Amino acid sequence: MPSIEVHTDHCKGCGLCVDICPANVIEFSKEINNLGYHPAQYKGEGCTGCTLCFYTCPEPDAIVVHRKD
Repeated sequence: MPSIEVHTDHCKGCGLCVDICPANVIEFSKEINNLGYHPAQYKGEGCTGCTLCFYTCPEPDAIVVHRKD
């Protein structure tokens, strides 16, 4: 199953990945990261591996998409 990994210390909580995700599997964390933002987080299941979140995110290294064959 595909999944995403959000490096929360790089996320500025812009919400672009939350808005673009067609599977609706990204949400904002209730925790605050070291930058002072509520970062995005993966809900844990349902990712299709489409990579839209990765390409939409303006922060380098904030989102990694894991796609398994």
